[in-house]
Amino acid sequence: MKATFPKLGLPLAAIAMWSGCASAGPPLVPSLRLPTPVSDLRAVRKGDRVYLSWTDPRETSDHENIRSAGPTLVCRSQAAPIRECGAPVAKIAPPAKIGAKASYTDTLLPVPGVAPDAQITYAVEALNDRGRGAGLSNQVRVPLFPAMPPPADFEAKVTAEGVRFSWECPSSLPAVPGVGYRLRVYRRAEASSLDEVAAEVNFADCNGAAVLDTGFEWEKTYDYRAAVISVISEPGEAKVEIEGDDTPSLRVFAHDIFPPAVPNGLQAVFSGVGQPPFVDLIWTPDSDADLAGYNVYRREEGGVFARLNPELVKTSAFRDPAVQTGKKYFYAVSAVDVRGNESAKSAEASEEAP
Repeated sequence: MKATFPKLGLPLAAIAMWSGCASAGPPLVPSLRLPTPVSDLRAVRKGDRVYLSWTDPRETSDHENIRSAGPTLVCRSQAAPIRECGAPVAKIAPPAKIGAKASYTDTLLPVPGVAPDAQITYAVEALNDRGRGAGLSNQVRVPLFPAMPPPADFEAKVTAEGVRFSWECPSSLPAVPGVGYRLRVYRRAEASSLDEVAAEVNFADCNGAAVLDTGFEWEKTYDYRAAVISVISEPGEAKVEIEGDDTPSLRVFAHDIFPPAVPNGLQAVFSGVGQPPFVDLIWTPDSDADLAGYNVYRREEGGVFARLNPELVKTSAFRDPAVQTGKKYFYAVSAVDVRGNESAKSAEASEEAP
């Protein structure tokens, strides 16, 4: 008898065809290659300029790497938040490097009668090479109130007390409720990129059109500049500062040619009976921070002063053992700082060896 087998070819072929159709699935939506919105926009105002900075996106909104970037729109509005860019204030050319740091400087135009609490809002939008974007960046706001110009005739002079700054007092300042004005002086050491606040004073006080910097180091060179700070104080709000443009930079070499204060209170006392002859000297200690010590001088009647100490005396006392009975001696002391500047001699004190 001839064996028979079921005919499986047709059903298997049908199953294979059905499986092939299922693996294809629905067609994929093509990527629009829209750059992800910028998220680190920052703004700093100085004078009438606003310095914007951000990082250009590296990826698209579909998490793909950007291969060809487009331009970036800079948006500005007095309304907040910005809903759409509308007419951008700038269109920045595509970056040369994907994901690079970017920046733009905007100049504010004067707005007559603007309120102290008025602000302006900025955003940027990164576009692809077809001019399309995924939306605005984070939004930042800066004060719109006008900045003050720098003071005229800003000068610096090295004195014994410190570096003294002076300037021409303004004839008038805008009298706006809630707004005050201060002058801030910045110091930068030579070969440094760090600015420090050296001094600050009320700019509206014409009786105090001078200020001292005492935080420097002698024998070093510094660059100084100053700017007027408009301080806006609204009830219940944190103070807002608007820093104006800088004065021209002043280079100052803090050369110390200033001696310490002259010692005072010098007294001379001869040794007691039964002791070898000597004269003890005491005086009021000098309070100068850079004091190195003292010199002690002696002269006889009709003579000139000669220094007694071979090295600086570190305390405010000295013993002179080289005295002879029957002579009268006159003493004076001076103070010396760490740079060798010596004060004038003190008032004399005299003592006679009996």
